[in-house]
Amino acid sequence: MLQVTPKLGIPLREFSFQFSRSSGAGGQHVNKVNTRVTLRWKVATSPSLPEAVRERFVARFGRRVTRDGELVLHSQRFRDQGRNVADVLERLRGMLAEVATPGRPRKPTRPTRAAQERRLQDKRAQKERKARRRRPRVSGAED
Repeated sequence: MLQVTPKLGIPLREFSFQFSRSSGAGGQHVNKVNTRVTLRWKVATSPSLPEAVRERFVARFGRRVTRDGELVLHSQRFRDQGRNVADVLERLRGMLAEVATPGRPRKPTRPTRAAQERRLQDKRAQKERKARRRRPRVSGAED
Protein backbone atom coordinates (compact mmCIF):
# COMPACT_ATOMS: atom_id res chain seq x y z
CA MET A 1 0.00 0.00 0.00
CA LEU A 2 1.33 3.42 -0.99
CA GLN A 3 0.13 5.56 1.93
CA VAL A 4 -0.01 9.24 0.94
CA THR A 5 -2.09 10.69 3.79
CA PRO A 6 -3.96 8.94 6.61
CA LYS A 7 -7.08 8.94 4.40
CA LEU A 8 -5.45 8.40 1.00
CA GLY A 9 -3.72 5.15 0.16
CA ILE A 10 -3.28 3.29 -3.12
CA PRO A 11 -2.79 -0.48 -3.24
CA LEU A 12 0.39 -1.60 -5.00
CA ARG A 13 -1.64 -3.93 -7.25
CA GLU A 14 -2.82 -0.86 -9.20
CA PHE A 15 0.74 -0.20 -10.34
CA SER A 16 2.60 -2.08 -13.01
CA PHE A 17 6.38 -2.05 -13.04
CA GLN A 18 8.64 -2.65 -16.02
CA PHE A 19 12.37 -3.10 -15.75
CA SER A 20 14.97 -2.26 -18.36
CA ARG A 21 18.65 -1.49 -18.63
CA SER A 22 19.76 1.88 -17.30
CA SER A 23 21.80 4.31 -19.33
CA GLY A 24 24.97 5.98 -18.18
CA ALA A 25 28.07 4.84 -16.35
CA GLY A 26 28.32 1.50 -14.62
CA GLY A 27 30.74 -0.60 -16.60
CA GLN A 28 29.84 -4.22 -17.33
CA HIS A 29 27.19 -4.19 -14.59
CA VAL A 30 24.96 -1.77 -16.54
CA ASN A 31 25.00 -4.02 -19.60
CA LYS A 32 23.55 -7.10 -17.92
CA VAL A 33 21.21 -5.93 -15.13
CA ASN A 34 17.74 -4.41 -15.59
CA THR A 35 17.79 -1.71 -12.92
CA ARG A 36 15.76 1.06 -14.57
CA VAL A 37 12.17 1.08 -13.30
CA THR A 38 9.12 2.31 -15.22
CA LEU A 39 5.96 2.70 -13.16
CA ARG A 40 2.62 2.75 -14.96
CA TRP A 41 -0.59 3.69 -13.17
CA LYS A 42 -4.03 4.25 -14.65
CA VAL A 43 -4.92 7.54 -12.96
CA ALA A 44 -8.14 7.98 -14.95
CA THR A 45 -9.68 4.69 -13.76
CA SER A 46 -8.09 4.22 -10.33
CA PRO A 47 -10.80 3.29 -7.80
CA SER A 48 -8.58 4.35 -4.89
CA LEU A 49 -8.36 7.99 -5.94
CA PRO A 50 -11.20 10.37 -4.96
CA GLU A 51 -12.58 12.30 -7.91
CA ALA A 52 -11.53 15.71 -6.54
CA VAL A 53 -7.94 14.53 -6.04
CA ARG A 54 -7.93 12.97 -9.52
CA GLU A 55 -9.00 16.27 -11.09
CA ARG A 56 -6.33 18.22 -9.22
CA PHE A 57 -3.71 15.59 -10.11
CA VAL A 58 -4.52 15.71 -13.82
CA ALA A 59 -4.65 19.52 -13.75
CA ARG A 60 -1.24 19.71 -12.08
CA PHE A 61 0.57 16.78 -13.75
CA GLY A 62 -1.44 16.42 -16.97
CA ARG A 63 1.69 16.56 -19.12
CA ARG A 64 2.88 13.31 -17.55
CA VAL A 65 -0.41 11.50 -18.16
CA THR A 66 -0.95 9.75 -21.50
CA ARG A 67 -4.08 10.07 -23.64
CA ASP A 68 -5.29 6.80 -22.12
CA GLY A 69 -5.16 8.34 -18.64
CA GLU A 70 -2.03 6.46 -17.60
CA LEU A 71 0.80 8.03 -15.58
CA VAL A 72 4.31 6.93 -16.58
CA LEU A 73 7.28 7.54 -14.25
CA HIS A 74 10.87 6.34 -14.64
CA SER A 75 13.71 5.98 -12.16
CA GLN A 76 17.32 5.01 -12.80
CA ARG A 77 19.08 6.98 -10.06
CA PHE A 78 20.43 3.91 -8.30
CA ARG A 79 22.30 0.84 -9.47
CA ASP A 80 19.84 -1.64 -7.98
CA GLN A 81 16.25 -2.36 -8.81
CA GLY A 82 14.82 -2.20 -5.29
CA ARG A 83 16.07 1.30 -4.59
CA ASN A 84 14.75 2.51 -7.95
CA VAL A 85 11.31 1.04 -7.18
CA ALA A 86 11.34 2.81 -3.81
CA ASP A 87 12.49 6.03 -5.51
CA VAL A 88 9.72 6.02 -8.12
CA LEU A 89 7.08 5.24 -5.45
CA GLU A 90 8.40 8.06 -3.27
CA ARG A 91 8.19 10.49 -6.21
CA LEU A 92 4.59 9.42 -6.84
CA ARG A 93 3.80 9.84 -3.13
CA GLY A 94 5.17 13.39 -3.29
CA MET A 95 3.10 14.19 -6.38
CA LEU A 96 -0.07 12.86 -4.73
CA ALA A 97 0.65 14.65 -1.45
CA GLU A 98 0.96 17.91 -3.39
CA VAL A 99 -2.61 17.63 -4.68
CA ALA A 100 -4.19 15.70 -1.78
CA THR A 101 -5.58 18.81 -0.12
CA PRO A 102 -7.34 21.53 -2.10
CA GLY A 103 -5.66 24.92 -2.29
CA ARG A 104 -7.18 27.83 -0.45
CA PRO A 105 -9.32 29.99 -2.71
CA ARG A 106 -7.97 33.46 -3.37
CA LYS A 107 -9.79 36.18 -1.52
CA PRO A 108 -9.98 39.25 -3.76
CA THR A 109 -8.68 42.43 -2.14
CA ARG A 110 -8.59 46.09 -3.07
CA PRO A 111 -5.79 48.58 -2.45
CA THR A 112 -6.39 50.96 0.43
CA ARG A 113 -7.09 54.61 -0.22
CA ALA A 114 -3.68 55.54 1.20
CA ALA A 115 -1.98 53.09 -1.18
CA GLN A 116 -3.87 54.58 -4.14
CA GLU A 117 -2.85 58.11 -3.05
CA ARG A 118 0.82 57.04 -2.73
CA ARG A 119 0.73 55.52 -6.21
CA LEU A 120 -0.75 58.68 -7.73
CA GLN A 121 1.72 60.88 -5.82
CA ASP A 122 4.62 58.77 -7.15
CA LYS A 123 3.25 59.14 -10.67
CA ARG A 124 3.05 62.91 -10.27
CA ALA A 125 6.61 63.05 -8.94
CA GLN A 126 7.87 60.94 -11.87
CA LYS A 127 6.02 63.24 -14.30
CA GLU A 128 7.67 66.31 -12.74
CA ARG A 129 11.12 64.69 -12.82
CA LYS A 130 10.82 63.91 -16.52
CA ALA A 131 9.35 67.33 -17.30
CA ARG A 132 12.44 69.03 -15.76
CA ARG A 133 14.67 67.08 -18.17
CA ARG A 134 12.94 68.51 -21.24
CA ARG A 135 14.10 71.62 -23.09
CA PRO A 136 12.12 74.64 -21.87
CA ARG A 137 9.39 75.80 -24.18
CA VAL A 138 9.94 79.19 -25.74
CA SER A 139 6.75 81.19 -25.51
CA GLY A 140 5.93 84.33 -27.55
CA ALA A 141 8.10 83.40 -30.52
CA GLU A 142 5.77 85.01 -33.02
CA ASP A 143 7.11 87.40 -35.69
